[in-house]
Amino acid sequence: MAYDESAVYVVRETLLVALMISAPILLSGVVVGLLISLIQSVTSVQDQTLTFVPKIAAMIVIAAILLPWIVMRLIEFATQMFLLF
Repeated sequence: MAYDESAVYVVRETLLVALMISAPILLSGVVVGLLISLIQSVTSVQDQTLTFVPKIAAMIVIAAILLPWIVMRLIEFATQMFLLF
């Protein structure tokens, strides 16, 4: 099966940019979730809804802090894609 190399390149670059942009936001959610789980296990508070608000808040804060960096990565990617075609 023959694949068009430019199509494979575009898909690969798109996935890498999506991973680079989403990784810090998702990682902050994981870290906050782990910390809250640790606190819940120490205090024996087993409320499932307790983890959602801090995780969402942390992810929004990280996304707001990283917004200039995210925009620059997307502009670079869009420029690269327009120059490719």
